[in-house]
Amino acid sequence: MNDKPKMTFNVQARRIDAHGSLARCKEADITLDTDLAGRPDAFNPAELLMAALAACMIKGIERVTPILKFDLRGVEVRLYGVRQDVPPKMELIDYEILVDTDESDHRLDLLHDNVKKYGTVYNTVAPGTRLNGVLKRTAS
Repeated sequence: MNDKPKMTFNVQARRIDAHGSLARCKEADITLDTDLAGRPDAFNPAELLMAALAACMIKGIERVTPILKFDLRGVEVRLYGVRQDVPPKMELIDYEILVDTDESDHRLDLLHDNVKKYGTVYNTVAPGTRLNGVLKRTAS
């Protein structure tokens, strides 16, 4: 039996006015675009989901690179999402993970496998969304 305690998370969000809301976690605040007309200075819920996915991928890479002794200089994640109207959901998220490294193609594949296998947000989104992507070396 696994007696290890499960990780828990706490986030609070509150409406500021008809144009936005504020989410708070630990010592961090995020302004949320909850305006029906949208606003350019905040992430809307779909963009937040995609940002969470990108953060999950980068954090997974940070977690596994010391274990794999994988040498990298930088990581960038680019995402493109398509929202379905009925029922409303993200039907597709395409992603590209760009890694600045001299590691072999085989090691890049191993890194991508780890991102997909051990990412909490990745594994939450994947069953309900067509999630397609690649991990590749940046052109230096």
